[in-house]
Amino acid sequence: MNQYDGLFILNTAGKDENAPDLIEALKKEMETAGAVVKAVQKMDRKVLARPIRKVTAGYYVNFVFDAAPGVINALRPKLALNETILRVQFLKHEEPKAKEPAAA
Repeated sequence: MNQYDGLFILNTAGKDENAPDLIEALKKEMETAGAVVKAVQKMDRKVLARPIRKVTAGYYVNFVFDAAPGVINALRPKLALNETILRVQFLKHEEPKAKEPAAA
């Protein structure tokens, strides 16, 4: 299993109180596909640099999860059908490397 970051931009239709329900539904969808969600980082509502489907702001959420590589390929078509998801990006999760002390 690999560890991934999944960044989602959600269309909450201007109602941020819908966000927790959407996030929970996404989490269940990912777990159903075989992912093990480790962390959910809610990054709040942000204005988009350019509109996506005539939407100018989105609610950003980052999921850190473990999954087999095939799970990502199975999730993409399902998530593409979800109208509340404006964008999705999956990246392999890498822990930040500790800085080496500067040589004197």
